[in-house]
Amino acid sequence: MNQPNEIVPGIKIDSTGHAMVDSSMQDILFDLALALEAPTNLPVDMQHVVAALMLASRDGHVNAETAIRADDATLIETLVPYVKSVFQVFGGELGAS
Repeated sequence: MNQPNEIVPGIKIDSTGHAMVDSSMQDILFDLALALEAPTNLPVDMQHVVAALMLASRDGHVNAETAIRADDATLIETLVPYVKSVFQVFGGELGAS
């Protein structure tokens, strides 16, 4: 069985595309979601941030060595198009129904 891949510290993805988020990341993801609302003009939540990080990882913009901080202007700028993409493709609806 394949081991999950760490996309950024505290967030792993398994071979089925399921994300596993360490509880230590909750506050950071919440704060990052709030920081992304203004530049995207969208109601961003933690699931949107995780999805954006997964997409950014796929494109090589973040990796297991990337420190995730809610006050990182470069990270926020990097994630803006990915968050917008999540809303465009999925209508902002993520997760199981």
